Amino acid sequence: MNTTAARYAMPMDPAALNMAQKIFAFASMCVGMFIALLDIQIVSASLRDIGGGLSAGTDETAWVQTSYLIAEIVVIPLSGWLSRVFSTRWLFAASAAGFTVTSMLCGLAWNIQSMIVFRALQGFLGGSMIPMVFTTAFVFFHNKQRVVAAATIGALASLAPTLGPTLGGWITDHSSWHWLFYINLIPGIFVAVAVPLLVNIDAPDLSLLRRADYVGMVLLAAFLGCLEYTLEEGPRWNWFSDATILTTAWISGVAGVGFIVRSLTYDHPVVDLSALRDRNFALGCFFSFVTGIGLFATIYLTPLFLGRVRGYSALEIGEAVFSTGVFQILTIPLYSYLAQRFDLRWILMAGLALFAISMWDFSPITHDWGAHELLLPQALRGMAQQLAIPPTVTLTLGSLAPARLKLASGLFNLMRNLGGAIGIAVCATILNDRTNLHFYRLAEHLNSTNEAMGQWLAQTGGRLTELGQAVDGTDDGALHQLWLLAYREAQTLSYADAFLVIMLCFAVATVMVPLMRKVVPPSAPSADAH
Repeated sequence: MNTTAARYAMPMDPAALNMAQKIFAFASMCVGMFIALLDIQIVSASLRDIGGGLSAGTDETAWVQTSYLIAEIVVIPLSGWLSRVFSTRWLFAASAAGFTVTSMLCGLAWNIQSMIVFRALQGFLGGSMIPMVFTTAFVFFHNKQRVVAAATIGALASLAPTLGPTLGGWITDHSSWHWLFYINLIPGIFVAVAVPLLVNIDAPDLSLLRRADYVGMVLLAAFLGCLEYTLEEGPRWNWFSDATILTTAWISGVAGVGFIVRSLTYDHPVVDLSALRDRNFALGCFFSFVTGIGLFATIYLTPLFLGRVRGYSALEIGEAVFSTGVFQILTIPLYSYLAQRFDLRWILMAGLALFAISMWDFSPITHDWGAHELLLPQALRGMAQQLAIPPTVTLTLGSLAPARLKLASGLFNLMRNLGGAIGIAVCATILNDRTNLHFYRLAEHLNSTNEAMGQWLAQTGGRLTELGQAVDGTDDGALHQLWLLAYREAQTLSYADAFLVIMLCFAVATVMVPLMRKVVPPSAPSADAH
């Protein structure tokens, strides 16, 4: 009995575990990461249903997603320090248990205020699980095994947000929005039970609480929380013309500068910014940022286009974007084959270039594009995600010493989420500003000298009269239809502009890949290293 107790109390040398034990332990943690990432986007196609069920307006309902994102982006860089304090094993188990409980509470929410609070708690607890999977993979696996582990992590990190709208739309159409959260209960309970039994790679160090940088934590929370709020709400409120957005932007800027200064001067910083001195890590964070833009901005743009321009339902949107996930899964064996035979830098370069090509293929988009027309660009994007994200993980984190890996992995994951937040904000601003610009340019040609327009108005007015929809015998009905037509085309052109901007980001990232050094993984760490 004492031997068993000692076994679970003391960290185990990962080298003492057989491959089956490592795989099952790693897979259990991957389940936790997957459901945490899935819940970022699972509500995106169902916000209208959630708002209707809780009698909430559009502005209030938007906070169902915003509160989760703010909480998650704050906790991700803190997860490295928290895992050193409480150990990977117990922090992950507690996070999974808390995530499960808050998921149930979200399903039971009685008004929009309770939903927002529960979603924030869910995001905070779920976000802490994500970086720990990265660090555990590099502790358990080495050499070629890391290629497979990184491919798995990369697939899940990009597949979960991609499948979120699809799964969410299907659940809402076939059941109710409550089940968006209830589906987390069984996998959450499994993870909360399995991880303490299977993962025991480090010991808690409560002494870190005495010398913790609490000032840095407050500055970090203010910086990231206000930044996420500014990026989420800025496009809707015309950015700095709104007093609240201006205030949060100032708070974020001042807190961000304070946090950087504090982290570089304090003896025990909560985030290891000094890791950015390593060229591979700095470039890897940049590539993580760019892939975050591509991953989350395209997930934002495509369903929005299908909903606003094509008028698709949540389920139809999910079915139309599902091809991205399918082609990503099909590319996993190809990546594993290539990664064991070629330099990861060139695979990364190919993945980033392919992502740029997919965005170029999105740019000729027209108002009648549906699942068939989106198939090729989405297939290329799915393949690109699998070829770009796993090598970024390996090249960025693979050469770091175990002692630095925990703190650095939080920063690496933060960059992906920041890229997504900034990418969505920029795309939302492009859609707003460029739609107006394209509309006015189209309107310049819609005048009395345009014979085609005159014929179209006459035909449309005649049809409306036959249907009894003309307004007081005037052409107001036909003019309204013309306005809708012009606005639809202006919207479509603005989506093409947004995809081209994303393409430029990936083109820049592609040419920077040769600056990375080839990774030579450190030797297998001992249990004492943790």
